[in-house]
Amino acid sequence: MSNFVDYVKIYCRSGKGGRGSCHFRREKYIPKGGPDGGNGGKGGNICLRGNRNYWTLLHLKYERHVIATAGESGSAKRSSGRNGEDRIIEVPCGTVVYDAETGEYLCDITGDGQEILLLPGGRGGLGNWNFKTSTNQAPRYAQPGEPAVERKIILQLKLLADVGLVGFPNAGKSTLLSVVSAAKPKIANYPFTTLEPNLGIVSYRDKRSFVMADIPGIIEGASEGKGLGLRFLRHIERNSLLLFMIPADATDIRNAYEILHKELMQYNPELLGKSRVLAITKSDLLDEELTQALSEDLPEGVPAVFISAVTGQGIPELKDRLWKELNKETFHEPERIVHKNLDISSLPAEDDGYDIPPGDDEPEDAYDEYDWDDDENA
Repeated sequence: MSNFVDYVKIYCRSGKGGRGSCHFRREKYIPKGGPDGGNGGKGGNICLRGNRNYWTLLHLKYERHVIATAGESGSAKRSSGRNGEDRIIEVPCGTVVYDAETGEYLCDITGDGQEILLLPGGRGGLGNWNFKTSTNQAPRYAQPGEPAVERKIILQLKLLADVGLVGFPNAGKSTLLSVVSAAKPKIANYPFTTLEPNLGIVSYRDKRSFVMADIPGIIEGASEGKGLGLRFLRHIERNSLLLFMIPADATDIRNAYEILHKELMQYNPELLGKSRVLAITKSDLLDEELTQALSEDLPEGVPAVFISAVTGQGIPELKDRLWKELNKETFHEPERIVHKNLDISSLPAEDDGYDIPPGDDEPEDAYDEYDWDDDENA
């Protein structure tokens, strides 16, 4: 089983509020002590929190139900019930949340420690002592707690990285990542060696660094679902800069670039607003004459660097170019991505139909009929 999981679907339910108590003080020598029923406790919330120590959703793959506890009921002597415990769902930075029923975009977690309230717990009901008035000295009613809120959600990870490697299978993306960082992606001479994204931290001068992501290879038609395209194209949305990688022995470098460019445009036109750099890999196969000839026919308007991950040729120049592009004033921040609603008809169906856990054994109150704005509601 792969350790990289970038899609999970889970059922969440916040805690319902505890009931208010309808109680009257009864002590020796105080036969009519009046109402003293306490308030119910608040139900637990369901929250999301970014955690930089996670980089996949693997830890949530088999946690299908996330349920907060209910608030306790109030009791005598105006004692309030205990609040339910919140449930915190820890997710990697770059996680996007959608409603599993409609595909509606809900929220986006981009920062470490960022916390978002997903489902609020129900308010606790007020005890009967709250309703004592000059005309009603012995109210015989209390509020029920508010109901829990439930929702099925989809969590999708879109990797946060400064530089995303874009290219056809066997373009040398994994080899480059292994050379410029401590990452150890799988490398072999056959298509689709990389079946999951890999992240690496690239060291630069003066102890500076940036994050590079190796995205599985794109093929023509990837934006329409061919190959591994749709599964991994979304990770490119998060990358600030796109490094197009085309081998020097490609039949037509310009045409290969145009195909990659077209697939990104068809998947999401906003990707064209990102900075781009072109790396011609396997350049150790070229002599000066061939390098000059290829340079004259490269795509216009895109900085190009001839490199060889095997010999180290051009690697320092590539780092310089990437750092320069990342620090331009027009630098495209990854957080500014505009998320669209999901087309749920195209999502995996393997995890549909799982059982929703039963509610608490405690009988339900008539939540829907209760008017929370009417203090005289009995």
